[in-house]
Amino acid sequence: MSKLPDEAFRDTIGTIDEEGNRKFIFPKKPSGKFYDYRKWVSYFLLIVLVANPFIKINGNQFMMFNILERRFNIFGFPFWPQDFYLFVLFMIVGVVFVILFTVIFGRIFCGWICPQTIFLEMVFRRIEYWIEGDRGAQIRLEKQEWNAEKIRKKALKWTVFLIISFFIANVFLAYLISSDKLFLMIEEGPANHVSTLVSLLIFTGVFYFIFAWFREQVCIIACPYGRLQGVLLDDKSINVAYDFVRGEKEVGRAKFNKQEDRASSGKGDCIDCKQCVNVCPTGIDIRNGVQLECVNCTACIDECDTIMNSVGLPKGLIRYASEDEIQKKAKFKFTPRMKGYSAILLILTGILLGLLFLRTDVEASILRLPGQLFQHKGDNISNIYTFKIINKTNDDFNDIHFKLVGINGTLKVVGKQYLKVPKQGMNGGSLFIEINQNLLDSDKTKLKIEVFNGNQKIETSTTSFLSPRSFD
Repeated sequence: MSKLPDEAFRDTIGTIDEEGNRKFIFPKKPSGKFYDYRKWVSYFLLIVLVANPFIKINGNQFMMFNILERRFNIFGFPFWPQDFYLFVLFMIVGVVFVILFTVIFGRIFCGWICPQTIFLEMVFRRIEYWIEGDRGAQIRLEKQEWNAEKIRKKALKWTVFLIISFFIANVFLAYLISSDKLFLMIEEGPANHVSTLVSLLIFTGVFYFIFAWFREQVCIIACPYGRLQGVLLDDKSINVAYDFVRGEKEVGRAKFNKQEDRASSGKGDCIDCKQCVNVCPTGIDIRNGVQLECVNCTACIDECDTIMNSVGLPKGLIRYASEDEIQKKAKFKFTPRMKGYSAILLILTGILLGLLFLRTDVEASILRLPGQLFQHKGDNISNIYTFKIINKTNDDFNDIHFKLVGINGTLKVVGKQYLKVPKQGMNGGSLFIEINQNLLDSDKTKLKIEVFNGNQKIETSTTSFLSPRSFD
């Protein structure tokens, strides 16, 4: 069975030639209403991305993802390894939100919000346009022999790219190890922080490779989000779409001719100028329909509207629209699938908020020492415990002590009776609890222990106390 000609494009991508070699894309510099909107959104997000690891709320870094120490800060909330379930739930909420957003609006996240696209299109490509010129000039420069002009332009571009990659690597490292440790390396010198320096150089190389060479292939090949489109999108999802009904009509596409009456000739409004292809940063032809390479950047919308305006045809040949709107003129409806994802998102968000409110700034765990039974000390029964106190605040605890409540007994900490727990740190040790056997009604008694810092109660913990089954 032969393949339909209009489906052959799905077997290839614009960044690979017929021999399987890397083919660089030289997109035309976009301009227009949507591009102006994207610039303002991108500038705002760039400021947020750069500022996030350096902003602190209550002494906590606004955003931090310290994977090695399993410590995360999200919107100023610190998450310790003990809070990992909250972090996972936070990520699940984010994934469900992106899924819902994609079901409704397609891959708009990629074109407008994704850091990869923002840095590539609004930083690196704009520098490229400034140094090498627009699409035509870049193509000519690429084909040009290595003379003084080409060497000068390429060297300048690669140097600027390297400097920006180094800057991005510093910001990225601040997310991973905290801005405080990054500043400490700067103050004390890289020689005293070799591992941090090596990490910084590796990240610089990775970002340079991505933005200088790999570029849009991150979106096309590496990013799994593009593959999700095939599962998430349907005919009711709003996408950057070509109105094939209006663009093709009875005859199909045809070059523009001022002398003819295009409406009566049956020709479509698409004049086959290919400007939507030239301006596409991933090298696709939007007229072929929904494609995983499309990042919904809207560059083709702006370019097509400019062409339509110049030839006196209505704008919107390429626009935000669903397949049903183009083919059936159907209005957008909130489908049962969208409602289902919304319900899941609301439930998960409610659970997350509830758990965040119940979360404490101090965690104290007091557990019986494994493998140890009770001991007789005259009329008293003694149990030994280990304890751990986690201080998630930015205040030092210098006077930690325990109080046994609800039953008469003696609690003794092994070593110092008053403990110190540093800010964002932990401390632990062992303690003994002795209770008169006449006060124990069963072989396993639940105890409540209050934890104080000075006169302030900071946490309450429970544990079990073992004793003989019978005292007869």
